Amino acid sequence: MKSIWEANVENTVIRVENNWFSGEKLFINNELQDSQVNYFSMPRLSGHFKNEKGERILIKANIIQGFFRIDCIVFVDDKQVPLKKVI
Repeated sequence: MKSIWEANVENTVIRVENNWFSGEKLFINNELQDSQVNYFSMPRLSGHFKNEKGERILIKANIIQGFFRIDCIVFVDDKQVPLKKVI
């Protein structure tokens, strides 16, 4: 099973992918920034982008795995951002 979530923050596209076989991946503007294969604990991914002022903005993503459902939470600069589930 594959799940994909996306968010757009300051003209930056954040995409988180979860796949049972290839693990979890965090993409920022289609560039892979973190990847993890994790079967037993909650995956945590991190990355960054630079805003218009050239400041580095931290991104954190947590994938919450349940028995029947998988969810994702993304924080940009320590604030939760809304996600859209693509798949």
